[in-house]
Amino acid sequence: MIDFLKDLNPPQRDAVTHTEGPLLILAGAGSGKTRVLTYRIAYLIGAKKVFPSKILAVTFTNKAAQEMRTRVEKLLGRIGTSVWISTFHSLCSRILRREAKALGYKTSFTIYDEDDSLSLVKKCMEKLQIPTKKVSPTAVLSHISDAKNKLIDWKEYQIKVKDFFQENVSKIYELYQTKLEDAMAFDFDDLIMKTVELFDRHPEVLEKYQNRFRYILVDEYQDTNHAQYVLVKQLASLHRNLCVVGDDDQSIYGWRGADLNNILDFEKDYPECKTIRLEQNYRSTQVILNAASSVVKNNLSRKGKTLWTEEEGGDRIKLVLVDDEHIEALSIVDSIKHLLNDSGLARKDFVILYRTNAQSRVLEQKLRDNGIPYVIVGGVRFYQRKEIKDVLAYLKVLVNPNDLVSWKRIINVPPRGIGDKTFARLEEYSIKNRLNFLNALENVEEIPDISSRMQNLIKEFFRTIKEFIGKKDKLTIDKLTEYVIEKTGYLNQLLTEGTIESENRAENLKELISATQEFKQRADDHSLNAFLEEVSLLSDIDYWDQAKDAVNLMTLHSAKGLEFPVVFITGLEEGLFPISRSMDSQKELEEERRLFYVGLTRAKEKIFLSFAHNRKRFGDMVNLRSRFLDELPPELLEVEDLITAGWERKEKLFLQDQEMEFDDSFLKAGTRILHPHFGEGIIIKKEGFGEGTRLLIRFKAGFTKRLMAKYADLEIIGR
Repeated sequence: MIDFLKDLNPPQRDAVTHTEGPLLILAGAGSGKTRVLTYRIAYLIGAKKVFPSKILAVTFTNKAAQEMRTRVEKLLGRIGTSVWISTFHSLCSRILRREAKALGYKTSFTIYDEDDSLSLVKKCMEKLQIPTKKVSPTAVLSHISDAKNKLIDWKEYQIKVKDFFQENVSKIYELYQTKLEDAMAFDFDDLIMKTVELFDRHPEVLEKYQNRFRYILVDEYQDTNHAQYVLVKQLASLHRNLCVVGDDDQSIYGWRGADLNNILDFEKDYPECKTIRLEQNYRSTQVILNAASSVVKNNLSRKGKTLWTEEEGGDRIKLVLVDDEHIEALSIVDSIKHLLNDSGLARKDFVILYRTNAQSRVLEQKLRDNGIPYVIVGGVRFYQRKEIKDVLAYLKVLVNPNDLVSWKRIINVPPRGIGDKTFARLEEYSIKNRLNFLNALENVEEIPDISSRMQNLIKEFFRTIKEFIGKKDKLTIDKLTEYVIEKTGYLNQLLTEGTIESENRAENLKELISATQEFKQRADDHSLNAFLEEVSLLSDIDYWDQAKDAVNLMTLHSAKGLEFPVVFITGLEEGLFPISRSMDSQKELEEERRLFYVGLTRAKEKIFLSFAHNRKRFGDMVNLRSRFLDELPPELLEVEDLITAGWERKEKLFLQDQEMEFDDSFLKAGTRILHPHFGEGIIIKKEGFGEGTRLLIRFKAGFTKRLMAKYADLEIIGR
């Protein structure tokens, strides 16, 4: 038998072998929690002879779930594939695919992503005659999401209305949910809320899954919201073999509903539980751990732990004080260049972290000017591109003909002469006669006020969709996708346009076919439904290519769970970090402090912090140092003051910036860019080189401009 314990330290060993009853594992940053989770699964199967299918492990990202699966399979081989390892949303989607009929849904339901949900909210507001200029659709969707995370349905929400905005939200929420149900669709938050409802309304279904999952492991428990908390409690209430792993000092998602009390009160919820602290850190130097601990100890809402490492000492943390964001970016670039030359590090070993996405612009500009490749985690997603969403909408209606959002997206894509008024008549007919939209297309001759010419166009569209439906179960996912792209004429239309932009979009469609081929080879279930589900549940971090040798840029929230040899944390100013909205709330301020703690503990070897005396945010602003800087022990800091001292170094940075031969290698025809004033566009022609590079850019707003590349301040958002 494999010795599952020899690679573990004593607390890790206790956590792995304590298999019966509730267990709370307080796992400090870098303390090997993923190893504990995977070894615990292996120990249950290998030593305790538990059937793999009786074990459920839940985490928050597909990336974390895949890493756990890989490690379990490495320990156990193929037998490990029977363990249910997934995200919360994937778990609930899987259960609902089997049980949705109990709630009156078809098992072929559609999952709406944020764009789909926002489109539906706007449609509801239009129907209710609520102007989007006065009431923000994004804010409405955020309130609906927050309500669902708290398991508040539209009826309960209407009872709790407190002001005019909430009054509008309550009306939209009711219609929004009705239209979701009519479309046989769930939004992202519904997946958990409806699973909880399923278990509440059908105890026999809950009992089936309680018996299925005798052992439950939950990762990142400090990030669970109320709905996730209730779901876990439902599933674990019979056998109570619940193991939760988390770190109260890394709870940073309160803004999206995470409740820190879920982990702080675990011992109250499960009085018989055992608590184990993992405090040995395997990632960072002791200097980094001491700095992080000195900051987070200022929080009152925490259980407390003392992180330590065998990696004694380490470099002091570098704090750079600068005049503005431009000097900040130049100093970061200069540090990266020196470390690349002197330390043997690769570009992918660096991460630049910021509190808000807006901070990336100047950083990107200076990296581009210096010819340093970079990647933004959380940039434009492949599956959010228009042409990709269009083809996915075609695929969605093949499995769910009730999905009106997808029907509206494709009825005139590529252009076939069917306008919004005709769609509205088709939609009205389908609702009035309680038909799905496909049936409405089929019965178009019965719908008044649609001309015979338009009827013929609709009939042709109907025949195309019926042909696709006929192919759905006969073709593999990749061949079906290729067939849809070809037969709709979408690819041909893009190629015929002959512009750089259309050629780029055509390449994206070909890449979609490659993605379906890769999915078919990788997935156990390679059906159309399974592919659409996977795509709908992808998060920002799932798009990140860790192997790409480029400097990483991301928000502090995105960095959670990751590690890098060198970490830069920018913008340590009051009002930016901590963010201004947290100033009047002790609870929110403590979350900001935990976010700084998360940033510090991403680093393995070196940390650079920066404070800018002036930063252009709504004009020029004079800043105060972040209070978090004053919570760091002075003996752990090496301060470089480029504000009141260090004029020679600052002058050198400016000189380097001015003398730097402009690197235009990133700017090519077909590159999608963002201009600070003109918005999104695409480079259609490049003239000259170096300092003299001129670009002809077609902007999304409909005009074309010729700009000098060096002074255009462009942000690359895709190719």
